[in-house]
Amino acid sequence: MSAVDFTEFVSRLATLSGQAILPFFRARHTTEDKSGGGVFDPVTEGDRAGEDVMRNLIKRTFPAHGILGEEFGAENADADYVWVLDPIDGTRAFISGIPVWGTLIGLTRKGVPVYGMMNQPFTGERFSGDGRMARYEGPNGPRELHTRQLTNLAEATLMTTSPHLFVDGQKAAYDRVESAVRMARYGCDCYAYCMLAAGHVDLVIESGLKPYDIVALIPIIEGAGGIVTSWDGGSAAQGGTILAAGNKALHQAALALLNG
Repeated sequence: MSAVDFTEFVSRLATLSGQAILPFFRARHTTEDKSGGGVFDPVTEGDRAGEDVMRNLIKRTFPAHGILGEEFGAENADADYVWVLDPIDGTRAFISGIPVWGTLIGLTRKGVPVYGMMNQPFTGERFSGDGRMARYEGPNGPRELHTRQLTNLAEATLMTTSPHLFVDGQKAAYDRVESAVRMARYGCDCYAYCMLAAGHVDLVIESGLKPYDIVALIPIIEGAGGIVTSWDGGSAAQGGTILAAGNKALHQAALALLNG
């Protein structure tokens, strides 16, 4: 990394991407389906505008760094440092006018997530972390983030984007966990992980994720005291099946049911 003020740089990425995206929120805009005939996978002008402005700033400031973004793919992917970007995580919520989407800005070093931010420009909230600590900035002022240290599944709150997104035997595995918890809530995409880091949610279970869906969220959750893995207990950095929990004990309990 160069001598650039890292905190100021990421803040600028968040600010500029928010300025590019917000004009398209709750406005008339064109939505395309990039699924190729599969499950509806929307993309908007806001997605492309947000990623474009972040890519341009990264390339000007850190020309040796790589970039992996949802909309424009990978550049210099073998670099030691790679920025992993999702301009609008939760595009379905975005096109529905619901403010539970966010811009994900992640950074990996030699493939390991080392920093992440979720920026929600409409609500004015930012969640960030480096794996050692996590912070929130918003309308009520800044504070550190800490997960809830609940260890009993029967008292836990679970979130997933939609149970309909699980395929084959994944749905049965997910159902075993949902049947064991106190409450399950659907939707929210990246917001669910941030609510876990903030201590309001105890578990998040998903599948079919790409690296840009999760890389930025890993250092936030780990910095707040939580744990994020794949369903087999391995690294979550490449996406796929994801289990996030507020603490190790709850994670192990949920993992046992997923693989039961």
